Amino acid sequence: AEEAVIKYAGINKEKYKAQLIGTDMVSDISLLKIDGKNLPYLKLGNSDDVIIGEWVIAMGNPFGLFEISDKPTVTVGVVSATGMNLNAEGGRYYRNMIQTDASINSGNSGGPLLNSLGEVIGVNAVIFSPNQGSIGLGFAIPINRVKGVLNELKKHGKIERNLWTGLEVQTVDARVARYFGLEQVEGVIVSDVKRNSPAQRAGFKVGDIILEVNGEKIMNDDTIIALVTEASEGTVLKMKVLREKRTMNLDLRLERGPS
Repeated sequence: AEEAVIKYAGINKEKYKAQLIGTDMVSDISLLKIDGKNLPYLKLGNSDDVIIGEWVIAMGNPFGLFEISDKPTVTVGVVSATGMNLNAEGGRYYRNMIQTDASINSGNSGGPLLNSLGEVIGVNAVIFSPNQGSIGLGFAIPINRVKGVLNELKKHGKIERNLWTGLEVQTVDARVARYFGLEQVEGVIVSDVKRNSPAQRAGFKVGDIILEVNGEKIMNDDTIIALVTEASEGTVLKMKVLREKRTMNLDLRLERGPS
């Protein structure tokens, strides 16, 4: 949509038309612009400083209640966990999420998660609802990740994610783990290395098993796809690799994909 409507729940309860500057499907973040003067605003905090157990406040518009009373809703809880990685959903990758037991329900998406100082530490995104209802587990996108996305959207209106590694990988299963003598079923095995690719320049060979990327354990191919998808051109992925029962470290620099 070229035009959206953002509702400001201040004293005058005015409505503003908003211009959509850009959207990033991968991070589930959009940037809107409105024309207004002397609008109140929230300070963006530092999500790297979030502590498990600290109080948080979730604001939003669950179930369309804003339409009825012109008032936002507020719920309170604590940070339950940090660094949570969720399964990819509809092309969106939810990584390093902040988990909270502050009640987040359908319609809260896009609202801020605040610390006790009133600083935005996250953007409410998804709930865990196996029975189509909230069970007290909500997740927010860390605001530090949001800041980076917003800067790119402000400059370019989009985020270029056409990056490639030149690797083809498959998740390690029990049979592969047994063959290579792995104690645990984890990592991905390299099934192909493209010629003149970042992977070839990094020194990868078919049969290598990637165990970690930037210190994060690789459990399956979705994990490494997510790491590449959310990175930017020129990012160096430091990979821990098992080759012929010896571990080694390889640095792979991401490049723009071939046209």
